[in-house]
Amino acid sequence: MSEGLVHNIMDAISDNVSKHKKVSFSEDDDSSSVSCQVKKLFGREKPVHHILGGGKSADVLLWRNKKISAGVLGGATVVWVLFEWLNYNFLSLSCFALIIALLLQFLWTNASSILNRSSSSAPRVVLPEEVFVNIGKMVGTEVNRSLIYLQDVACEGTIKQFVVVVGSLLAAAIIGSWCNFLTVIYIGFIAAHTLPVLYEKYDDQIDNFILSALGQVQHNYGKLDAGVLKRIPRAGSFKNWGRKTD
Repeated sequence: MSEGLVHNIMDAISDNVSKHKKVSFSEDDDSSSVSCQVKKLFGREKPVHHILGGGKSADVLLWRNKKISAGVLGGATVVWVLFEWLNYNFLSLSCFALIIALLLQFLWTNASSILNRSSSSAPRVVLPEEVFVNIGKMVGTEVNRSLIYLQDVACEGTIKQFVVVVGSLLAAAIIGSWCNFLTVIYIGFIAAHTLPVLYEKYDDQIDNFILSALGQVQHNYGKLDAGVLKRIPRAGSFKNWGRKTD
């Protein structure tokens, strides 16, 4: 689901940025350019539900079923509060959970003799092995895919891709210095459950703002590319220069 969601969003962004490389910032062309661009950001010809991958996951993110979405968000909030505010660690929290489970099973098993009722066996919890195998495969696949992408950018990518990746990693490092890993995950979880709903409700205003921002970023990058990046010699030029000297 996450892979399809990322691919859908990135494809939509790349298509729309390529279509609108020349964004007008003049007063005469502003109204006409915005009116035709607003409907195309993030694949506006497709609904937000389709961009998020569809299915039950998109329903949860878009709060189609408010009880399920609120339950998922509330569960994540409880976990974050336990680890961050109450300063529980994973080992202590797991031990307390096991103690409560043992007490419940003990009371369930012995309640029949105390209440003079027929004995009943307590329910047993057994997790299937396929769950752990699938999780391990999914994590391994995503890690290898990320490593391959980073190496491709470093060895075969353009300067623009290299700068974007390095800038993203630096931004992640700065954010990580402000808060720990669990808080970063929780912030991303909150954003995933709020931003799609807000975009679906206020899509025209958000499209207008993001398109203007993308146009300004592209304009500034054009200046940087013309003034600095194009003057940096590529790997092929070094090889040709070495051959000439030989």
